Amino acid sequence: MEPMGLDAIKQLTIAFQQDPTPNKVLLGEGVYKDNEGKPVVLKSVREAEKRLFEKHLDHEYAPVTGVQSFIDAAQRLAFGDDHLALKEGTIAGVQSLSGTGGLRLAANFLNKFAPKGTAVYLPDPTWVNHTAIFKNAGFDNIASYKYFDKKTNGLDIEGLLNDIRNAPNKSIILLHACAHNPTGVDPTPDQWKKISQVCKDKNHIIFFDVAYQAFASGDAAKDAFAVRSFIDDGHKPLVVQSFAKNFGLYGERTGCLSIVCASKKEATAVNSQLAILIRSNYSNPPIYGARLVSTVLNDSELKKVWEKDVKEMADRIKSCRAGLVKALKEAGSTRDWSHITNQIGMFAFSGLTADQVERLQKEHHIYMTKDGRMSISGLNEKNIPVVARAIHEVTK
Repeated sequence: MEPMGLDAIKQLTIAFQQDPTPNKVLLGEGVYKDNEGKPVVLKSVREAEKRLFEKHLDHEYAPVTGVQSFIDAAQRLAFGDDHLALKEGTIAGVQSLSGTGGLRLAANFLNKFAPKGTAVYLPDPTWVNHTAIFKNAGFDNIASYKYFDKKTNGLDIEGLLNDIRNAPNKSIILLHACAHNPTGVDPTPDQWKKISQVCKDKNHIIFFDVAYQAFASGDAAKDAFAVRSFIDDGHKPLVVQSFAKNFGLYGERTGCLSIVCASKKEATAVNSQLAILIRSNYSNPPIYGARLVSTVLNDSELKKVWEKDVKEMADRIKSCRAGLVKALKEAGSTRDWSHITNQIGMFAFSGLTADQVERLQKEHHIYMTKDGRMSISGLNEKNIPVVARAIHEVTK
């Protein structure tokens, strides 16, 4: 019996764990694994661990707003080393409990200061936890905007623009900065510009979820295009960063919430309000993961090692995508699977139906969510042919 209250992804993992079949395959949770299906600790992180150990640091509380050297490094990663707003001190910033905690903290902040009844618009589909986060933060008016086009397995840009254009002025628009979860479909730079203009015309509040910077393309600057472009266009977005995927720090709960403000005085006031929310919620963020990220990003040579680490992860994901498409053709499938290689990041929207996904699980012990989303990281050289044959079998 499935535990009550758990979302579909967590339930899928439990079902997989209870399956006694030895050659089962889990394509559910977004956790990076190597080609042997094992967890990975990045070389840059191992070196940072060694350096922290040699410093014999204590384990005292972090400040309420977090480790400042980490916040500074995280913001440089998101906004660029030489961004004017960073130099002018107009970006508020606090450490958060990874991306999820940052999203919830930002939602609490918005619920406190945005006008009552402000609408929140989420892409359709979006990460399974987004809706619950905003609901539990007190938002009653949660809507969606068109995002994924099932006919093309790509972006429904016209539907997206129309829905954002028709949303009430000053709505909260949540955007995935890169590697959209769950579809793996991202707007092009030109499409991002169009989205930015419509949001500006409507005076919307922009809220970026940045869960995969550098992990998506292997290039941190490229994956930050949307965030930086929107700021250059005059937006004052909220930006939540997670360091779970791009640093492999899943269990350390390391994240950052930044809010671009109109002045240094406003940024100071926003930081004060965020500190009040943090103090009554969890008091202080965890210190170890923040120290690791700070150690890596604040050392030029170690940062280069990290850039190589994260590019290797991104390249493996791309290789698995290409390998699956090739194996599907070799298995005899005549379908067009090019959307799998056109998409980017941890996840792919396969285009499989709920019935086909159910057959994969029951007949082939391959686990993915009912909407056909699969975590590409769960693929490797050994299981790609098996998965491809199974998918071909259920899609004949």
